[in-house]
Amino acid sequence: MLVLSRKVNEVIQIADNIEIRILEVKGDTVRIGIDAPKSIEILRGELVQSITETNQEALTIDMDLFTQLMKKE
Repeated sequence: MLVLSRKVNEVIQIADNIEIRILEVKGDTVRIGIDAPKSIEILRGELVQSITETNQEALTIDMDLFTQLMKKE
């Protein structure tokens, strides 16, 4: 993992087409702006984690239901 320190209005450049700019630092909150092509999906980490957990739960429930249905036949 690369760790960088940046100040407000400073930029981190990723490849040729992604720019991350520090917009504001207020207490323990940092606002950033990301400029990237629309073809690149950008999601918050906690959202990805939530989706992953929901998908895993759904898979478990489906397998339990499938097992119950198979026992009835």
